[in-house]
Amino acid sequence: MPSTPTPATPIGFRHILFCTDFSPGADHAFDTALRLALLSPDTQLTLLHVIPETEAQFWKSYIYEVDHVDAKAQHDIHAKIKSAYLSRLPAGRHMKIELRIGQAAEKVLALAQERGVDLIVVGREGGGRLTQALFGRTAEKIVRKARCPVLVIPHGS
Repeated sequence: MPSTPTPATPIGFRHILFCTDFSPGADHAFDTALRLALLSPDTQLTLLHVIPETEAQFWKSYIYEVDHVDAKAQHDIHAKIKSAYLSRLPAGRHMKIELRIGQAAEKVLALAQERGVDLIVVGREGGGRLTQALFGRTAEKIVRKARCPVLVIPHGS
């Protein structure tokens, strides 16, 4: 007897990866990621924040030796996640939290691949050339190299 296929979520997403840099654009994009995740009780929502890693070898070793800078940074990041995102989850819904250190696009793509993500959601700031150039590098790499759909939410949409 043939097995019955597992029913898909209403929109087909089982695992949504929301990426944040704590900018207003990312905060705005969270609304969309959350709405999509809430369409099915089986959809996993994961938040990823990538902490940029300095290229300078001197600072890499120095910053971790200064009066618990690493512990303080982690505490502040978790406090921001709690106030900006976890506080907006409806009762009974959970979100996995992932922190990585390195280049944002690389870490987003690696986590999406590792976890079998169906959709990556990122926010985009409006603004001038510098903002567009910085956004363009990271988002363009994600969009171009991702093995799943990527939803880019413009700030103020």
